[in-house]
This record gives sequence, C-alpha cells and structure tokens, in this order.
Amino acid sequence: MPANGLDSGRRAAAVLVVVLGAAALWRGTGSRSTADASQKVMSAAMAEARERAAANDPRLKGSYRFDRGGWLYVHLEGEPGALGYQHGYLLAPEIEDAFAAVRAQMTHSTERDWEFFRKAAHDMLWPKIDAEYQQELQGIVDGLRARTGSKLDVYDIVAFNAFEELPDYYVPWYNKAHPVAQAPMGSGPAPDLKSPGNCSAFVATGSWTKDHQIVIAHNNWTSYLNGERWRIMFDITPAHGHRILMDGFPGVIASDDDFGINSEGLMVTETTITQFEGWNPEGKAEFVRARKALQYASSIDEYTRIMLDGNNGGYANDWLLGDRKTGEIAQLELGLNAYKLWRTKDGVFAGSNWARDPKVLKLDTPQFDPNDLETSPNARRVRWDELLNENKGQIDVALAQQMLSDHADSFAQKEQPDERTLCGHSDLSQRGVQVWAWGAFYPGGAVQGKTTDSAMTKEMRLIARAGHPCGGDFLAKPFLAAHPEYDWQAPYLRDMKAGPWTEFRSGEPQPKH
Repeated sequence: MPANGLDSGRRAAAVLVVVLGAAALWRGTGSRSTADASQKVMSAAMAEARERAAANDPRLKGSYRFDRGGWLYVHLEGEPGALGYQHGYLLAPEIEDAFAAVRAQMTHSTERDWEFFRKAAHDMLWPKIDAEYQQELQGIVDGLRARTGSKLDVYDIVAFNAFEELPDYYVPWYNKAHPVAQAPMGSGPAPDLKSPGNCSAFVATGSWTKDHQIVIAHNNWTSYLNGERWRIMFDITPAHGHRILMDGFPGVIASDDDFGINSEGLMVTETTITQFEGWNPEGKAEFVRARKALQYASSIDEYTRIMLDGNNGGYANDWLLGDRKTGEIAQLELGLNAYKLWRTKDGVFAGSNWARDPKVLKLDTPQFDPNDLETSPNARRVRWDELLNENKGQIDVALAQQMLSDHADSFAQKEQPDERTLCGHSDLSQRGVQVWAWGAFYPGGAVQGKTTDSAMTKEMRLIARAGHPCGGDFLAKPFLAAHPEYDWQAPYLRDMKAGPWTEFRSGEPQPKH
C-alpha cells in the first residue's frame, strides 16, 4: 500500500476508534450531560471522517484556496460538475454562512418565506438554465454535502444564486400580478420593493488614459451584511470556453457584482439601473447569462448577444465592456423593453446606477428622475463627470484606485463620506437612499473595489481591495447599538475591515507554508 494510503487508513481507523468509544460511553451512562457530550464527540468524529473521505475525491484535482489581503483566492478547473464540486467543497463553510445571511435578508425584505423562492427556482429558473450550469450548480450541492453534510439542495442553491434578481425584480412583478391586501408574512401592507442601485464604475480608452489603452474600475455597492462576505477571487479554468478571473460571492457561479476578465481579452463590469421595473418569467436567469457571457464571449458583440438571449429583466444593468485586443470600449444599457449599445475607441463610459437612453428611461425606469441631483445615482454621475474630465489623459490603474475611494459629495459641495460619494457610506447618512428603499443610516455602501488595464488583462491580472475602497472600517457592534432598528441583522452583520490594495493573477500557485 502507498504511504499516503497507509496514513489515510490509519487516520480512518483512529476516527473509528473514537466513534466506537464515544458510542460505548453514551450507552454505558445514565448521565444526560455525559450522553450529550458523547453525542457531540460522535458527530465531530463522523464529520471528520466524511471530510477526509471527500478530500480524496478525484473531482477536487487541481483545485485549491488561499487567503490574501482580506480575499479568498479560489482556483477551480475542469468539467462543469467538477467546477461545482470544487466550489462547494472548498468554500463549504463560507457558503453555509452566506446562505443564512442572504436567506434572512431576502425573506425579511419581501416578507415571503424561503419556500416561495425555492418554488420560483424549481418552476421558473431551473428549466431554462443551460445544462452545463445545471451540472455546476448540482456540483456545488454535492461538494457542500461531502464536506459538511449540508441539507441544502439544488433549488436552494439556484434561489441563492438569484439573490440579486428574485427579491427585487421577480417579487415586485409577482406582487403586481397577484395583489394581496397585506404582506404574506406580516399584518401590514405588502412591502414597497425597489430594484437596487449597486456600484460606481467606469471604463476609458484612447486619449482619456495615460497609455491610450483601456482602464476599467468598479466598486461594489450593497448591504454590508452581504458585502463583508463578497470577498472571493475566483480563478476558473473551465473545460469549455475561456479562462476567467473575477471577484465573487461564495456559492454563486457568476461574479454577481460583475467585475471580471477572460483569456480572450474581454474586460467586464456593470452598475445597476435604479428604479427598474419589469420581469419576464419565460426568460433566462441573469446570473446564468452573465456567467455564460464572461466564459464564452470573445468580443463586445458576442457579449451583447449572450446577454440579450433570454433576457428576463432580472438585475438590469448598464454593462461597461472593454476588448483588450482592439482597444474598444462599450456601454450596454440592458433594459427589458429596450436597450442601447454605445461603443468607442476614444472615450469614457461611467456608471452609478442611472439610465441614460430615452427609450430605456421611458419604458423600463418610468419613476426615475435624471434631473434630481440630490439623489445618490445622479450625484455620483456629476462627480464622475468632474473626475474623469479633470484627469483626461492621466487615467491609469493607480488613479482609478483613488477615484474609487473618492468622498466628494457633488450636491453638498464638500468632502464627506455619505450615500452620494463614489465610495459610498450610507450608514453615515440620515437621508438614506429612498430610490432604493434604503432607510436612514442603512448599513450599506461601497464594500470593495477592483481595477485593471489592457496590459494587466493580457497577463490575466487585476488589483482589488476588500472593504471600503477608501480604507475605512465598518464596525457592527457600535453601529447596532446606535441604530437598533437594524437589530434583525445582528446575527449576520459583521465588522467589515478594509484590506490593502492587492494584486491577483490567474494561475497563481498555492502558497507554501
């Protein structure tokens, strides 16, 4: 027997001895406390045995994870089922934790129980998911169960993957189609749900940048409850399609705040369209289309085609795109009833959650007022115009990091971190962001930042910062003490401390300890 097989056999035997000994102790005592302790020993030993057995699964071949700069770098490779298994196994603790937090937020905001979302996943989303992504999602479940004995099934994971589209796009549409006098889980009226406004971003090229090549940058705006967990750096080498380097969320197959590059030179990010309305139940989930586009598109035209195919209106975004091979950039404003594609080899596109195409504004965001400069999307639009024009011809990755950290409030005309600054801190603002249904001092804002350029993309590299791009920390305990209205988040809300700006590249070897 090989030495490693002998060692594994010895470990398994040792575990068995512990399990049998604990069982004997449990049977041989009348003490409830001793029995409980023995049961815990048995459970722990069985979990260890399960995990050791799963670690030898050939589907894990080539995969690994390591920590750096506040991020978890996760390398996945192989066929769809293996990609999912590796994802579920390597990130099992993080997925269980993130699932609990997301489930709490989805059910709280919509006043719908989790079974409602499972049904939507089973009946509406799953049948339209490409076979390879069905295999990957099932693989996540299999990896989770192998590592932890998780009770989650594939419909839990599908609903979880759709956490950016089901609660804020599908549920408002569903509520209009099935009006009720009161909230399904409460005694008051049904909640007034609004599509989110996530992220500040830009892409520039030509005379706008220092080297006349593409620079792209993005910070993710979301709740701190989710944002503190949005710290995975996925390096994916699929058996089919292009290699991917993207940030992401545990258990989700797309980046979902959407910053990524692929080995064909595509550079991708987005910002959400504020006050978007609409849903097509016959369409394909956005998280599937976004993952497919990053994995298979080799050009701006191909990316656009994949995103349009089966568009369900979920998580409607302004996509900011760059093609390293041509130096061309584009903005795809993807509504449900209308869309617009702008492109240039000498210019800049910025996003901060506002639509600009007249047709999209009329048909998909009828309540949004582009002239209200006091609200977050428009105030940040003004600041992007100021910053980008002031720095025309000087924009590079270093300057992009500074821009993502900016605290100038264009409406108040002063430096103060709040809901109107590019590096958002809504928890510091009594105004909240009403167009997103964020109340006063809502614990949300910019939760991380990323940037890259053409030269870095050629080498599959990017730079990222976990936590506020400005480097500030959010501390949960004093926040909750000052704002008890958010006590429902207490079991899930954690400190969000900023890490350093950190470079990552595709194919990084696992550090040796």
